[in-house]
Amino acid sequence: MVSLGLVLATVLVALVFDWNWFRGPLETYVSKRTHRAFTASEFHVRLGLTPTIRLRNVTFANAPWAAQPAVAKIGLLEFSISLRDLCNGSVLLPRIALTDADLHLEQLEDKRNNWKLSDPSDRTPSKLRIGSLSITRGHLDYFDRGIALQLAVDASTFDSALSAKASEANAPPINRKYATRYAFSGTYHDAKFAGDALTGEVLSFQETSVPFSIKGRILAGSTSLDVEGTIADAANISAIDVQMRIAGQTLANLYPFLALPLPASPPYRLTGHLTQTGHRYEIEALKGQIGSTDVSGSAAYFQQSPRPLLQATLHSRLLKIADLGPLVGVTTKAGGSAIPTQATTNDRHAAKNVAGQTNGDRILPSNISGGERLLPNGKFEGGRLKIIDATGEYTADRVEAPGHLSVQDVQVGVVLKDAVLALDPVKVGVAQGTLDARIGLDARQPKLKATMVVAARRLHLAELIPSAYAIARSHGSVGGFLNLRGAGDSVADLAAKSDGQISIAMSSARISNLLDAAAGLNGGKVMQLLIAGDKDIAVRCGAAAFDVKAGHGISRLFVIDTDQTRVNGAGGFDLDTEKFDLKIEPEPKHASLLSLRTPLRLYGTFKHPQYELDKKGLAMRAGGTIALAFVAPWTALIPLIETGPGTDADCARLTTATSLGPRPVKAPT
Repeated sequence: MVSLGLVLATVLVALVFDWNWFRGPLETYVSKRTHRAFTASEFHVRLGLTPTIRLRNVTFANAPWAAQPAVAKIGLLEFSISLRDLCNGSVLLPRIALTDADLHLEQLEDKRNNWKLSDPSDRTPSKLRIGSLSITRGHLDYFDRGIALQLAVDASTFDSALSAKASEANAPPINRKYATRYAFSGTYHDAKFAGDALTGEVLSFQETSVPFSIKGRILAGSTSLDVEGTIADAANISAIDVQMRIAGQTLANLYPFLALPLPASPPYRLTGHLTQTGHRYEIEALKGQIGSTDVSGSAAYFQQSPRPLLQATLHSRLLKIADLGPLVGVTTKAGGSAIPTQATTNDRHAAKNVAGQTNGDRILPSNISGGERLLPNGKFEGGRLKIIDATGEYTADRVEAPGHLSVQDVQVGVVLKDAVLALDPVKVGVAQGTLDARIGLDARQPKLKATMVVAARRLHLAELIPSAYAIARSHGSVGGFLNLRGAGDSVADLAAKSDGQISIAMSSARISNLLDAAAGLNGGKVMQLLIAGDKDIAVRCGAAAFDVKAGHGISRLFVIDTDQTRVNGAGGFDLDTEKFDLKIEPEPKHASLLSLRTPLRLYGTFKHPQYELDKKGLAMRAGGTIALAFVAPWTALIPLIETGPGTDADCARLTTATSLGPRPVKAPT
């Protein structure tokens, strides 16, 4: 009976005990321990294995280095505390409930923060852990100087049933699983964002792995992200299971938020199922559009040391080549506005204009204007390749290319490791043939280094040369090799500084007789074909090879040999100025009338080629024609008669010269 009486007495004392007697000592203890003023107007404790403490009108002063005078001003603070964890030297608050809260949290680069219940100069990890959090009217300002994050959040609870009744008759009711609304805005690495979210009444906050429902939207510039599903542990997320929709002007704009070096792209919209388990994030059932190209597949992101790893497998039913423009630095347009590439370089040729006029190893002065350029000059951000490793594969069943170019399918493999990117393999079906390429980018040095090795095999002439009225269709195939290496921060810059070789070869083909006659400046033959109709003739062989040094290519071989004409050429091109200058000398193999056989000059820019006949040769033939016309009118045709001195080319030698050219090798690793 005595024991029972003691228990009842203890319970009675606990029920009527005024805990406010301890409010003063509590304020003094916290203030001395944290070196900051702490006050509350009411203090109450509900005893149990996990006691619950309630405080009213709480004010907690800020650290001396903080911007605001107080860390917290809270109308009502209620929290439970785990006695077992307290005995083990840590503080676990399984539940915190806030009403009318105004919080200002800051963390410095050296990890000092203003919410730790100790000396504000303390940099050791906090022993405080929070299980769940609920807020009824509150505002939070958070500033993390270490990661350049500034965040403002307003939270309020609502009655979902009343909200549904108050909404318009045709408006969808708010789901009852949501009870708290958050509106937020801020900046992350100088990139602004804003949004709103609905959650359940309680958020799991730390180390509980208890999922809570969430539905929200984030807007960052032109990028929007919508999610709906569940998340566990809001402060240090341990699990995600949401449906997501993301859209924006270019994938490159995600870099400040996700630290993923995604390429520049046209406007995109994607959906997928995002999940997180531990350090692994996965997107399944990914699908959508990038520009006019459809995309589907899956991706996974692993948080690991020394760099995270991104894996992706993507597929398109139809790839539109124009959508790849921003990837290599070409500005495209959508909806009348320009889509930014990764960056735009300054006019790197301004300082070269004067030097180009006097530099003997350049074909023409580098005075080409930016609008006349063909090679993309959008800047590659090499530093982005240093922060992540990646592997992936992309395939496209069908390709839509501009103009008459016939492209069938695409396969690209991607490996990024230790700041070295390898596109290997790159297989493209072109003109019923194949392009096999290996491309490497090395970002380990301040200046990007690149290699490109391309093998073109069995490209059909009929697909490369568009058909035209009155011109016979070409047949046969052509192949070639390209092997270039250079350093620079854009495609144009890399090309302007590249070294290597370019070669092309053709054999056992057939081309338009009309084109052949025109190339040989055989006027009589052209007239005959225009009257009687064109037909194709055999091309015995053809080859061209250029050695490239510092972006300047010089021909070491240029021959096209048909049954009727042998065409020899010489000259070169400049990838820096994007200009070329070639001299073409036709040598007809048969006698003909009205021939103007004279060297032909092909020159100009890659974008606007031009041609002209050798004026000296024409003048000599014209002079001879006029002089003979005075002797006898019929003799005026003598200078226009082609005697046919052309000889067959050594096709075996030409084939050997090009076949011994560069072969595909692996990109740098």
